Amino acid sequence: MKKLRWGFLSTANIGRKNWQSIRNTENNVLVAVASRDAVRARKFIEECQAAEPFETPPKALGSYEELIASPEVDAIYVPLPTALRREWIVRAANAGKHILCEKPCAVNLAELDAMLAACRANRVQFLDGVMFMHHPRMSRLRAALDDAASVGDIRRIMATFSFNVGEAFFKNDIRLQSALEPTGSLGDLGWYCIRIILWAMKWQMPVEANGRILSATNSVPTEFSGELVFAGGASAGFYCSFLAPNQKWVNISGTKGWLRVDDFVLPPNAHEYSYELNGQMIPVKCCDCASEHSQSRVMSQHANMFRNFANQVFSGLVNEEWLDWARKTQQVMDACLASARRNPNHLGKNL
Repeated sequence: MKKLRWGFLSTANIGRKNWQSIRNTENNVLVAVASRDAVRARKFIEECQAAEPFETPPKALGSYEELIASPEVDAIYVPLPTALRREWIVRAANAGKHILCEKPCAVNLAELDAMLAACRANRVQFLDGVMFMHHPRMSRLRAALDDAASVGDIRRIMATFSFNVGEAFFKNDIRLQSALEPTGSLGDLGWYCIRIILWAMKWQMPVEANGRILSATNSVPTEFSGELVFAGGASAGFYCSFLAPNQKWVNISGTKGWLRVDDFVLPPNAHEYSYELNGQMIPVKCCDCASEHSQSRVMSQHANMFRNFANQVFSGLVNEEWLDWARKTQQVMDACLASARRNPNHLGKNL
């Protein structure tokens, strides 16, 4: 089977799960890992290869430039700090490499637009790493929202994604360095909340966005709340935090009923999942997949993301919807943050 050849642009820890995800697909392979230090790249490869070995170990490269120039690499996964992404994604796109970008995609919409323009100009695919979009549950949720009887017209959406990071996080984690990750919990966690809201609203953009930074460290939001208003009167609220206990739920209320998902970001099992519809828990077993139940990682949403990406590239067509998803999410995030920074009285910012 034809395989899309991946390179990792940095040895960030988040890449370890995507090493595993690529390993568990049939149409992708990791061929290179780049760091500014070849020793670090080799160490990363040795550790990941020991846990999830590829038949041929990926090459260790000592510079990002070498990875981008490599004729052996078709696509590049970019987990660099957000403030560094624009330069390297534009370079990679100009070199004809397809891009999977961690979220938040960019520091602001202008930077993302430059990245997307480079991808369009070079006819390469771009996708942000929102893995839940590739879970088979999403089609079932869409059907429930669209059947006119279960939920009706959406009136209110509430989403929360939080986890208590602990003291060590506040001393060492890059997500609290304002020069590299200025959006903090809003970018790291709120991106998911905004995405599920926009998805539920069929990508309709809000007409007003409000935001409030509830707590911050080094000027980086560690706890954030947002409020969106849509034409027609529907509204949405979200909360994201590095301080509150682990939560990742969304509740969608309509004129006829409601739908709730307690684990929308990351279901605990790829083969069994559930959602609640008007007070009734709807269990789904085995996700209609044919793989063995013991091999649940093969059908995880992370693996599906890479599987779908490769299939899209091999189709020869660029999926413009994926670019649009990222841009709309970035635009709403920017509006919420602008509101929070400029208006301490929580006044709204029109989009």
